[in-house]
Amino acid sequence: MSVVNSTLRRALRTDLTASMVVFLVALPLCVGVAVASGVPAELGLITGIVGGLVVGMLPGSSMQVSGPAAGLTVLVAEAVGTYGLRALGVIVLGAGLLQLLLGAVRLGRWFRAISVAVVEGMLAGIGLVIIAGQLYAMAGAPPPASGLGKIFGLPGLAGVLAGSAPAATAFALGAGTIAVIALWSRLPARVRVVPGALAAVALASGLTALLGLPVARIQVEGLAAAIQPPGPAQLGLLGDAGVLATIAAFALIASAETLFCAAAVDRMHDGPRTDFNKELLAQGVGNVLCGMLGALPMTGVIMRSAANVHAGAKTKMSRVVHGMWLLLFAALLPAVLGLMPVAALAGVLIHAGFKLLPIRTLVPLWRASRGEALIVAVTALSIVAVSMFEGVLIGLALAVIKCAWETSHIQVEVDDRGEGPVLVVLTGNATFLRLPKMLDTLEALPTDRPIELNLAGLRHLDHACRTALTAWTERHNSESAVPVRLIHA
Repeated sequence: MSVVNSTLRRALRTDLTASMVVFLVALPLCVGVAVASGVPAELGLITGIVGGLVVGMLPGSSMQVSGPAAGLTVLVAEAVGTYGLRALGVIVLGAGLLQLLLGAVRLGRWFRAISVAVVEGMLAGIGLVIIAGQLYAMAGAPPPASGLGKIFGLPGLAGVLAGSAPAATAFALGAGTIAVIALWSRLPARVRVVPGALAAVALASGLTALLGLPVARIQVEGLAAAIQPPGPAQLGLLGDAGVLATIAAFALIASAETLFCAAAVDRMHDGPRTDFNKELLAQGVGNVLCGMLGALPMTGVIMRSAANVHAGAKTKMSRVVHGMWLLLFAALLPAVLGLMPVAALAGVLIHAGFKLLPIRTLVPLWRASRGEALIVAVTALSIVAVSMFEGVLIGLALAVIKCAWETSHIQVEVDDRGEGPVLVVLTGNATFLRLPKMLDTLEALPTDRPIELNLAGLRHLDHACRTALTAWTERHNSESAVPVRLIHA
């Protein structure tokens, strides 16, 4: 009994320590994601609090930590820009209800069937848009609306920096934040107990206050003032086709990101494995609550989850208590948010955006499978050029086409011995994708010799190929004195 109590006490101590580490990682990210999404900073904290105190207690994944994620900033910013801040709550609420439905009908495990290349391309595209957009935020300049506009507007941003001392100061502060985060991992372990992002923001805030730098800071509204539940006017938007499409995009992208994150976290620890359907239900509950509070959508977040595992968490308590730390901070120390420079948080998001880019894996992927690498690149570029939702659809369509192409192998073997019948054997999967190859071979056959067409080896014959074979047979029979002999299974 004493051994059990001792083990339990050790687990509680490690979970308490891990909860503080996760809180320190989550704090700047919650605020930064909210600012990058174009909403009050407190809404990011509310989502983090719900992710800890509510979702943290629910079954699903034992080590994954939920909260606002950089991967949804582009989609949230588009939704807020199109429908307004008050509509965000009903969109997140609708996404949560859809997640509950998907979890209830046990579709959670099917999200693992989504092509990894599409997910990597989605994250890369989001990362590119985040980086481009936050470069403007670092300079205190308004970013262009479209992804391509952000990219092509960068030369103009350089002109703004050259002609404005306050803009150059803010940009330098953001660049310094990125440098601190990047170099933090090289410091001694006892220093790295404090997460690099938090240390960088704290240093930038202190430097701004000490030198009186003329840079923009976070606007503080207070936790209660930031909560804006959707009203009847917002609920009426559920009849809008565009809003429904946005809800579907929120739900599907958040679910895919969450469940891929959960699968990655499972590989980091030896504890209980994730129940994907229960995790999807937990995320649905969290997003319903966030929607009712008018807050940001939540997903499972790999940076916080990895910090949780690496800090030695043993149970769900660590992620629940991290939510309590966020609540205490938001309730007791809201003025601290007002000390944070916008440029520093933009630097945190740019660093997070770089983490989303498959810089190290794209070249090996190209060598192993050029088709998969092409899907990653096209999905990412489509998100930058068009939008998040359309970019993901383009990536999924490419993945389906690639899969169909690779599985529709057909072998057309012609045995012509110069005399007697010409034997043609079709094996494999005859689909419309391979129709040109099949017809080229058949149309080259002689019309003055008997033809034996063996279809016994076909595993699949789609309608297009069946129609084409029938048409070729009829045409060949009309031109030849000897009809084609068909051999079936």
